[in-house]
Amino acid sequence: MAEEKREVREITTGSVEIDKKLGGGIPSGSLVLVEGQSDAGKSVFTQQLIWGSLHADCRITLFSTEHTIKNLMRQMDSLGLNVLDHLLLNRLRIYPVQLMKGESDLELVMQVLSAAIQRESNADIVIVDSLTAFVTHVPIEATIGFFEDCKNLCNEGQTLLVVVHAYAFSDSTLIRIRSMCDAHLSLRIEEMGDKLIKVLEVSKIRGASKTTGNIVSFEVEPGWGMKIIPISKAKV
Repeated sequence: MAEEKREVREITTGSVEIDKKLGGGIPSGSLVLVEGQSDAGKSVFTQQLIWGSLHADCRITLFSTEHTIKNLMRQMDSLGLNVLDHLLLNRLRIYPVQLMKGESDLELVMQVLSAAIQRESNADIVIVDSLTAFVTHVPIEATIGFFEDCKNLCNEGQTLLVVVHAYAFSDSTLIRIRSMCDAHLSLRIEEMGDKLIKVLEVSKIRGASKTTGNIVSFEVEPGWGMKIIPISKAKV
């Protein structure tokens, strides 16, 4: 009964430095859009958030078009983000979403995904990583409808995080999607001197308890996960 009454106020990555840039953490009940270039760290950021939130006693459901359960566990373990115990205790639920080659009705599949998300009412956070395979092949109206369904769930207190590649939307569609979301995080790769670094831009977080930081530069290191790089060091 105590667990049922528990109120999740903010979603944490488990990293004080990253949470500080996120204004102290993402408020619960937020619809979060994470978009960016390929290999810019979208999935790593998502895995960092999964790890941190599980350790903050959240229940999480992940719908993944990117990983199988075994592959995801192996990758997170390599980053020092082991969550196997949470998986075994059913506090982390993972549903791999496999699209059949030549799938003709992705709009219908997208509706099924939306219905599946709604059934995860016991989860504090529901994550879709990623939605790219759907939105690049369905009408804009279907995509808007999906985000409207997600927004309705967030109004009931659930937190939803949707990951997409930057090329998935046209500029006009992206503007509409961003306006619907409570938080928008964008990732990209930038050249700093003679090396490439990953950059997380915190475009907006409605209701953040503290002022948000705009830019986070980081590297992905085995056994460490996201390692923040001071801007001064990145420019050397």
